[in-house]
Amino acid sequence: MSDAADRTSHELAVDVVRGYTDHDAIAVQEALAGLDAGGWIEVYAVLSGLLRSTISIMELTGRQWRLDDLVRRADDVATAAPPHYEFAIVEATRAWARGDRSTMRALSGRDLPGAVHMTAVGLAVLGPALWGRTGFLGVLEEFHQTVTALSNDRPSDV
Repeated sequence: MSDAADRTSHELAVDVVRGYTDHDAIAVQEALAGLDAGGWIEVYAVLSGLLRSTISIMELTGRQWRLDDLVRRADDVATAAPPHYEFAIVEATRAWARGDRSTMRALSGRDLPGAVHMTAVGLAVLGPALWGRTGFLGVLEEFHQTVTALSNDRPSDV
């Protein structure tokens, strides 16, 4: 997965989202440092699942958000991204808010690290909008503990 690799993809995914939630560019960079192609794919898969779950919970609970608030939050959170991704994420988010989904899909489709950063920013924006900052960090911790426990309890013949 990665040269730095004693960390699992779910740990790295949680770390990068925490970094974005804390507006900590160093934590974001460290969470993703040394990933190889397979590692980027695995982290993206975990982040995509978390984002789908978060959006589903927002929809099921009827939680409403204002697009201008989400765009403003994305602008703020994206400052922790590497500079070449910060602008792309901000522009893709603004296009999405205008109803243009193609810009976001284009970034995700052509650049896997960009997709990882964009998805992590999306989680760091939507998660606190749904649960509050402290609640969202608790959800990330619960996810981490659950996946770790499941990984440790895996039958040996699987």
